[in-house]
Amino acid sequence: MATINYFIQSQNNPAGIYVRLKEGRSIDAKAKTKFAINPNDWSATKGQPKNLKDASFKKLHKELTTLSTDLLNHYNNSVGKNAINTQWLKDFINPPQKNDSIPIKLVAYFDYYALHKKSNLKTSTHTKLNVNKHLIERFQKATKTEYFIKDVDANFKLNFEAYCKKEHYAQNTIARTIKFIKTICYHARKNGIETHSQLDDISAKNEKIEIIYLTEVEIEQISAKDYKLDHLNNARDWLIVSCETAQRVSDFMNFRKDLIRKDGEDSFIEFTQKKTGKVMSMPITPRLSKLLKKNGGNFPRKISDAKMNEYIKVVCEKAGLIQEVKGSKINKKINRKEDGYFPKWELVTTKIGRKSFATNYFGKLENTLIMAATGHTTEPSFLAYVGKTQMSMAKQLAEGIRKLNKK
Repeated sequence: MATINYFIQSQNNPAGIYVRLKEGRSIDAKAKTKFAINPNDWSATKGQPKNLKDASFKKLHKELTTLSTDLLNHYNNSVGKNAINTQWLKDFINPPQKNDSIPIKLVAYFDYYALHKKSNLKTSTHTKLNVNKHLIERFQKATKTEYFIKDVDANFKLNFEAYCKKEHYAQNTIARTIKFIKTICYHARKNGIETHSQLDDISAKNEKIEIIYLTEVEIEQISAKDYKLDHLNNARDWLIVSCETAQRVSDFMNFRKDLIRKDGEDSFIEFTQKKTGKVMSMPITPRLSKLLKKNGGNFPRKISDAKMNEYIKVVCEKAGLIQEVKGSKINKKINRKEDGYFPKWELVTTKIGRKSFATNYFGKLENTLIMAATGHTTEPSFLAYVGKTQMSMAKQLAEGIRKLNKK
């Protein structure tokens, strides 16, 4: 009679769980399962988790028991028809895919998704897809486990989060990746691929991030300063353009004189957002009008995104933005973002213009008008760009109430 046992071969944490099927002297096959466990939690004598009162270990034991039943049935159906060996066992645990079939492995499905979404994927989304794919590949290598679409459950999420935290990934990065993995799995489900019953309930919380923005006073400080060096003055002008138009660097860096249209007393810059494909029309503000007149009606000289990021930090430092503020920046030693208090100029990026516009006009104009400028389609995503504290908004509310009562 065939016997089935489970064991681990490593003391590394986590250690992969192996299955062994044996009958007499003629059949002895073993293969690695999709499951893993901390060696300290494994009973070598019983071939199962030690503490079956623990919910996660109880679940693991149940899954191993189910695997034993399915394997035994498969064995009984294969006797006399197929060679029972290690390869037979491996093929049962990880069914081989046909070249023309839809992938059932998680990493492989990323490529399938990219291929079938090719016409709809923007370059930035395709980049994110590859970044997330490579992160999962590293996770699989670390856990010595190859995951299938159907393996994405609550336990997968916990193990993935633990790995990412160990690798110093920010919580919001982890949350975004988990959301992306769910998107991949939902696409697979629509194509008839089995997904786990827990998939819909998997979620990861975002942490509130500190919004770094330039106040009206700081923008005026930066605008009025002569930096003596041409490349810094040029970067300063682009920074003002971004603060006055609320656009992404991929859009405002392509602004040209011929995109400006006059309508009565007002002038507008008309363009199509690169990321969203949305047709935009932004008014030329007094500060931006002054900058354009200084440049003979032209926008500043075009520079790369990387140079823009580099130069505007220097611009803000020389403008006196040296006060320490709470935020996050890349720690170059570990190549991960870390939270802390840093001089404000160190936290300035090309996104600061959009955040400054949204924050400085928040409470002064209707949210729908500001959102029309920033291009946000939902209020929650827009509010994530607003850097005012609850207290500062409460003060604005109090001021508004006072003005109403005086009427």
